[in-house]
Order: sequence, then C-alpha cells, then structure tokens
Amino acid sequence: MTYFRGKMPTPIRYFIIKLLLICCFFGSAQTAEAEKNNQTNDTIDHYLIEASRAIDRSQLEKALSNVIIAKNLTPQDQSKAYNTKTKMVLAKLYRELGDLKKAEEQILDAIQIQKELNDENMLAHSYSLYGSIATKLKKFDVAQDVLKTALILTAKIDIKGLEGPVKLNLGILALAQDQPKLAIKHFNSGLPIIDSYNLNYFKAKLYTNKAKAQLALDLVDEAEQTNNLAMQIGKEKKFSEIRSECFKLYSIIYEKKENHSFSLKNLKAHQKIKDSLFNINKEIIAQEAGAKLNLNENNVLIEELTEENIQQQKSLKLGRLTTILSIALITILSLLTLSLYKNNNLRARANELLQNKNTELILAKENAERASEAKVQFLSTITHELRTPLYAVTGLTHLLLEESPTPNQKEHLNSLKFSGEYLLSLINNILDLNKLEANKVEIENTSFNLKKRINDVLIALGKSAKDRNNKLHYEFDDAIPTKLKGDPLKISQILINLIGNSIKFTQNGDIWIRVTNTNQIDNKVFLNFEIEDNGVGISEKKQQSIFENFTQGSVQINRKFGGTGLGLSIVKNLLSLMDSEIKLMSELGKGSKFLFDLKFEIFEDKNLDFEEQAKKINYDVLIDKHILIVEDNKINQLITRKILEKSKIKCDVADNGDIAVNKVKETNFDLILMDIHMPGISGIEATKQIRKFNTEIPIIALTAVTLDDNLDEFYDNGFNDIIPKPYKTEEFFTKLHKALVKKQTSS
Repeated sequence: MTYFRGKMPTPIRYFIIKLLLICCFFGSAQTAEAEKNNQTNDTIDHYLIEASRAIDRSQLEKALSNVIIAKNLTPQDQSKAYNTKTKMVLAKLYRELGDLKKAEEQILDAIQIQKELNDENMLAHSYSLYGSIATKLKKFDVAQDVLKTALILTAKIDIKGLEGPVKLNLGILALAQDQPKLAIKHFNSGLPIIDSYNLNYFKAKLYTNKAKAQLALDLVDEAEQTNNLAMQIGKEKKFSEIRSECFKLYSIIYEKKENHSFSLKNLKAHQKIKDSLFNINKEIIAQEAGAKLNLNENNVLIEELTEENIQQQKSLKLGRLTTILSIALITILSLLTLSLYKNNNLRARANELLQNKNTELILAKENAERASEAKVQFLSTITHELRTPLYAVTGLTHLLLEESPTPNQKEHLNSLKFSGEYLLSLINNILDLNKLEANKVEIENTSFNLKKRINDVLIALGKSAKDRNNKLHYEFDDAIPTKLKGDPLKISQILINLIGNSIKFTQNGDIWIRVTNTNQIDNKVFLNFEIEDNGVGISEKKQQSIFENFTQGSVQINRKFGGTGLGLSIVKNLLSLMDSEIKLMSELGKGSKFLFDLKFEIFEDKNLDFEEQAKKINYDVLIDKHILIVEDNKINQLITRKILEKSKIKCDVADNGDIAVNKVKETNFDLILMDIHMPGISGIEATKQIRKFNTEIPIIALTAVTLDDNLDEFYDNGFNDIIPKPYKTEEFFTKLHKALVKKQTSS
C-alpha cells in the first residue's frame, strides 16, 4: 500500500475511493431494504411535503432527493395510493424544471389512479395542479374545465384551504388569455382564503401575478405596491423564484416611470438570481430526475410482473443473479462516476464562461444605454437652441417683406424666406436622422404648386450656380397638373441636395433639371425627376457607398468641396419613405445623372391650405384684440409683437410663466401665446395653473420644441392649438383667427 500511496495516479485513487463508497452504499442499501417495510406513512408524507416545499424555494436538487427517498420507502401493498402522491409532486417538479410534457404525463397518471380509487380529496388537488400546467401549455379550454371541476370538488367535500390556490390558478389563466380585469377579480377573491391559511408561497405568487395584471392595465403605482408585498414574503420565506420575478417586475415598473437607473439595477438583480446555479443546472437535474425516476418505475413494474416467476426460480438462480447484478451494477456505477467527474469539470468551465459572457453583456448594455441617453439629451437641447435663432431669421424676413421692399429686395427676401423654411426642414432631418432611418418621420400631405416650388429652389441656388459659372436648364412637362398633394418641404429638400451637389461638383458646366409626366390614372399622377450634370462624376467603386451617412467620394473631395456627406443619405431615406428609390448613372470625369420617380395625388380645391386660408381671413376680427405674449427671449418678443401690431392687435408681454399667471388674474386677455421652455415654471405648468381659474381664454403653444408624434400632452393640459417655431405667417394668422372667432362665437 505504501507503493500505491506514492505512485498511484490521482484518477485511479479517485475511482477506488468511489468504488469503496459504492460498496458501502450497497451494504447500507440491503439494510435499508430490510427495514423499508417498517417505515411509517408519516415518514413518506414528510419527505413528499419537504420535496414540495423545496420546489417552492427553487431547491430542485433537494426536492428530487426527497421524492426518490419517498418513492423507495413506499411499501408494495400501498404503492398504488402513495404512487399518486409521488406523481403529483413529480408533476410540480417537472413544471418548475420547464419540462411541461412530463409534468402533464405525471399529473394525468395521478388523476387516472385517483379516479379508480374514487379519492375526491386528492383529485381536487390534482385538478388544481393540472390547471396551472395546462395554462403554461396554452391549453386554455382544458385549464378552464379542470379548475372549475376542482372548485366544485372543493365545495362538495369542504376543502377550504384549496379554494384559494384554485382561484389563484384561475387568475393566472385569465392573465394568460389577456383578461387582466378578470384576473384581478380572481386574485382578490382568493387572497382572503390564502391569507387565512398562511399559504405564504401562494400568497407571494398571487401578488406577483396581480402586479402583472395591474401593469397590463397601466396601473403602475398600484403594481409597485402589490410587488412590494410579494417581495416582502419572498425575502422572509427565502422564495428565490418569487424574488427573481419581483426584481423583473420592478425593472418594468421603473422603465414605465422613466427611472432607467433603478430599472437597470433591478434587471441586474433579476439576472443574478436567474443565472444562479439551480437555473444553470435545471437541464442536468431534469435529465437526472428522468433517469433515476424512470429506472425506479421500471424496476417496480418488472417486480410486479415477474414476482411470481422470480419466487419460483429464486432458489436456483439466486447466486448467479446476485453475481451478475453486482458486476453489472459496479460497472455501470464506475462509468457513471467517471462520467460525473468529467461532467463536473465541464460544468465548472461552462459556468465560468457563462458568467464572463454575462458580465460582458451587462457592461455593453450599460454603455449603450448611456450613449443613447446622451444622444437624446443632446438632440433635445440642440433642437431648441437652433430653432430659437431661426425664428428670428424668418420673423425678421416677414417684417422686411411687409416694409414695401424694391423688386430686387423682394426677390432676395423671398429667397431668404424659402431658405429659412428649407433650413428648418434640414435641421429637423439632420437632428432626427435616427428617426428618419427608423422610418418614424411622417410625410405631410398638403397642396402645393410643384413648378413654383422647383422655381423657388432654383432661385435659392442661382447665386451658387453663378459663382461657379454653371448654367441651370429647367425642363418642366406642361402636362403636369398645377396643384398636387404631397410634402413640398421634403421634395424641396431632396431637390436642393441633388441640385446643390451638381452645382458643387461642376465648374463652368451645365446642369439639367427635368420633370416628366410618365403616367396619369384617375386622380393620380406619376412623375419622373432627373438631375444631370457634366461635372467631375463618381467612380464605380464609390457609387456603392455614396448614399451612406457621412460618406463622400474621397478625403480629397471633402477637403476641396466641403460638406457633411449627409445630403445623399437624407435623399435616399426620404425617397424610401415616399415609396421610391434613387438611381445613379455616372462616369468619372464626364458627369452624373440622378433619377427617381414619385407619385402624387392631383389636388382638388375642396379644402384650402394655410396660404389660401390666410387670404380668406377677415382681419377686422383681429383689430383691438388684447393678446398676451409669454416669451423669455427678447428678440422673439419683439418679432412676435411687431407681427401682431401690424394687424392692429394690442399686445402685452410676460417674461416667464409666473408673471403670465399673475397678469391673467389681473387683466382680461382675448388670447395667450405661450412659449414652453422658460426660466421658472414651464409653459405647460403655467397653462395648468391658468386653467384652474380661467377655462375660456384660448391658449396657443408658440414653441420651438420638437413635437413628438403624440400631441395629447399639450391638449390634455389645456392648450387649444400649437404653432411650432419658426412658422409660416399664413399658418400663424390662420390659427390665431380660428381661435378668436371660436371664442367670440361661444361667448
């Protein structure tokens, strides 16, 4: 033995130790077999109850161990009755392991035996358990039937403690069928019963599912309170699965409350429990359960079917059978020992790898969330900062146009006005490029004159073309209707980008703009647009990437001609939103041609656009009206005031929301123009305070903030209308006139 202690390899020593332990196990097993018939029913029940409790605490290995012990202790003369109890616990165990098919097989076997034994008490419990399994299998009709049957049996034989869990399962079923109100009704009905019998696991499970139902109804605060109750029980009773579910619900609740840091914190806590050892090993436990329990069931079946034959041949074959079984068992267990040794090593490495990957994913998620949050904050701030000075540009342009300019000045001012509108559209699209690529930008549908719109584009770009000694050739098909319905700003943006590109990359050359009517069906017209130049052209290699963000032909081109490389990307995305695509034909040194097709609806003069509505306004209605301008920017105050006073409107100014509220209390105004972002209280908060004592005065939001798709927040807080800055004067006076006329009519 001294030689082997010094020289024997570790795996062989490990194998011999295991083999000795196996021999000891067989010795004790023979003793246990002799004493098995003396075990009491209470002992078997104890192990089954402990197994059920271990399942509730997610201690699945412990649960499996107790089930196997209980099954081995069950006497043969009571195996049928006690086998049903074991199958019920097994069904519950397989349900938690996620093997719903095996769970259903076990509970159906138990129900069949209980029907044969006419054991209504155990049948009620089995039906309740089967209801929860059928719900997970999405067999909703089956779940409804068995749970109703369980309730009937509960009432019939007066099993008070079971009624609560059955109603809990009915609530979970209703929740799975997207009926949250019905689910809450079942939960509220079952809670007093569960509470009175101190069924802590069912109580915690009820609260988590009730919180889910409340979230489905958007009752976020109620869901948080309910989830707090579930978490309290989960911590006190050490229900790991309940705590994991509570952390997941907290993550959803705080996400809805826009508290992203708390949401992420709870998501991590949920993930930590989820990735704990019992979850990682669920599949392994399930395989071990199947192997051990199926082996035991087969042994019992063989013993029952061949018992008489074994008794007859026992005296002749006992020695031979014992030898064969011992050799086979030792061989199998030796292989199992070796396999488990290897599996343990593999499992340890897999766990370490999973943990490392999980840490990397969490870090990546945190970095992405921080970057996204910073981007949103930047876009929100820069949008407001750019729109505010742009309002001064468009407002002053309008005032200058009203000062009877010379024809030359008027042409320049009209170009400035058009460029201001285009710049606003460009700012919106560049700042919201992520929305554009996600197809979240909406296409407007207003009437416009396409020929005039393109003329305006060419006037705005005329100076640039002249500076580079380029000639613009405009060919417009006379068959195209005068008025069309579409999004004129986005069409202008497309043309300005394409024509501007041609001007920039052409020197002493020609640029052709062609618009052709290719087809007309009913009130739909199909147009083809071509922008061609004889400039520097684009190589075949660069034609594949020229429409990507921040991409130009080369670094040399960027240095020579400038630009952001966003123009063609925006064109591509805008055309995609209009169900079209850009085509490019180009040869290096010979020029480029961009082509695309658009479909428009022919405008019928049934409704007037803002420009036409403005012409119909009775400006006498505006004379001597008293309007309060709530604005913190002095330049914007001056511009808005001058625009209004030209129409003989009386104006008063408030620098912030607090002053505005006090002025409305002291003075009778006909209308309020309310900015949103101001020092002190915001325009929304000021409007809410005014509505507490004055519900009649029209309040219009005159704001530079970016409006989301959902404008309900403005209307819900008391605004009558919204005018985004910078605005067209026609839209401004149309909405002003509409609000004042409506007030005058109602009074």
